[in-house]
Amino acid sequence: MEQRRLTLSLRGGAVPLSPIRKLTPLADAARARGINIHHLNIGQPDIRTPKPVIDAYRNFDAEVLAYSPSLGIESLRESIAAYHARYGHAVQPRDVAVTVGGSEAIFFALSAVCDPGDEILVREPFYANYIAFAAMISAKVVPIPSSIDNGYALPSREEIARYITPKTKVILYISPENPTGIVYDRQEMDTLRELCERFGLYLISDEVYREFIYDEHVRFTSVLDLRGFEQHAILVDSISKRFSSCGARVGCIVTYNRGVMELVDKFAQARLCPPTVGQLAADAAYRMDPSYFDPIREEYRKRRDTLVEGLKEIPGVQFNVPEGAFYLMARLPVADAEDFCRFLLADFSQNGCTVMLTPGAGFYSTPRKGLDEVRIAYVLESPKIRESTKILGAALAVYQEKKARSR
Repeated sequence: MEQRRLTLSLRGGAVPLSPIRKLTPLADAARARGINIHHLNIGQPDIRTPKPVIDAYRNFDAEVLAYSPSLGIESLRESIAAYHARYGHAVQPRDVAVTVGGSEAIFFALSAVCDPGDEILVREPFYANYIAFAAMISAKVVPIPSSIDNGYALPSREEIARYITPKTKVILYISPENPTGIVYDRQEMDTLRELCERFGLYLISDEVYREFIYDEHVRFTSVLDLRGFEQHAILVDSISKRFSSCGARVGCIVTYNRGVMELVDKFAQARLCPPTVGQLAADAAYRMDPSYFDPIREEYRKRRDTLVEGLKEIPGVQFNVPEGAFYLMARLPVADAEDFCRFLLADFSQNGCTVMLTPGAGFYSTPRKGLDEVRIAYVLESPKIRESTKILGAALAVYQEKKARSR
């Protein structure tokens, strides 16, 4: 009998590399050469993690680090419900499932409503890992196109409806948005609601950046604000960015839909439990006074404004001013933004420093889109952002001259 050859899964092969981390080897090599790198490629805040969160880790003194309930420690579920009560949402602990970060929340939510071959509508550009999560459950991301040229406006209801097929199961969105920084207004939310009701779709709302909105005229609308829409709505969330606790790996799903929650409970039991001590830290975070966010929000607003001012001084750079989160998508005067990002790490420095950005194409599933764009995360202090824009401007000039000579 002929010996059968080992093979790997097609599903695994369909999962793309993270565009946020794919240039890490070049960054490691630059660091080994003594280059200081300003990391504007990843949403890792340098904001100090709140003391109650750190204290929860330091003060843990149980003799056994035991499993917690699969859906999460009850006190944390109560704290998350109380957090939503501040916004007028009638969330009960039974409506909350604690997850291993926001990533597992998205994965569980998609797994609960999608079968292999089903389609997930996402406005493009979108958070790059959505493609990976879809591939892991053998579903397909269908992009709803938007453009930097019109401020990433959501297409009309009729245009979006053209992308809906019998295989469409869910619309997934994030607001404030990663990577563009836009915030969905109430009219756009009503558009998504009407489409979901008409075509029998779920609406998964990724709200991890909801506290970070910088202009008084911008109003945030949660999926839980849509009254009478409870059975369609699934909210996913995380403490990673809200409380500068990315390494805690604690997120959650909030939904009134009992069928969805029952399936999430099955998934949760299969992976046993979220991090026990991380949940205690998250509970401490959610119990903090909401005024905690006031200086944090102001700090990010200053960083955004510093980035915007710096980019305006660079010829040929096009962008829209972000309304929230801490990301900006910029179109650069280059044909291949990934090649330029590699150049920044491998071939350029100024006063011993360079900048790491994320190539924009990874936030699109449509081929050839975003090739001249980058995502910039304004997660460093303003002086470093100011220096980064000066480095970026100088690097673009050198890169363009180099490309002109090679023609």
